[in-house]
Amino acid sequence: MEGEIAYLRPFVHYSSHFLLPFLLARLLWPKHWLKAGLIMLATLLIDVDHLLADPIFDPNRCSIGFHPLHTHWAGLFYLSLLAIPSWRWRAVGLGCLWHLITDFNDCLLGGMWLWP
Repeated sequence: MEGEIAYLRPFVHYSSHFLLPFLLARLLWPKHWLKAGLIMLATLLIDVDHLLADPIFDPNRCSIGFHPLHTHWAGLFYLSLLAIPSWRWRAVGLGCLWHLITDFNDCLLGGMWLWP
């Protein structure tokens, strides 16, 4: 079973980053779904904080709580963006939150997040 999860992990992770934002945008903002999807895709830029780490990429490191833009405090800020009455800012907030959810799921699939 672990081998199957390890094989699917990159597919689940990257499809969640690159495809599902467009599905969410289509469901939430049907009139602006393409622009909203592209905005949500642009929130991948929060991964710029990986440049502060050494090594920059470590497949066995959980991003959540490690990188500055992947902390609980950052998540609260992203959540606050949903309160702004503009679909664009809500798309930014949801995109960032979706990014954190996707990375958290990757931590779970990689066995890097252990429940207390």
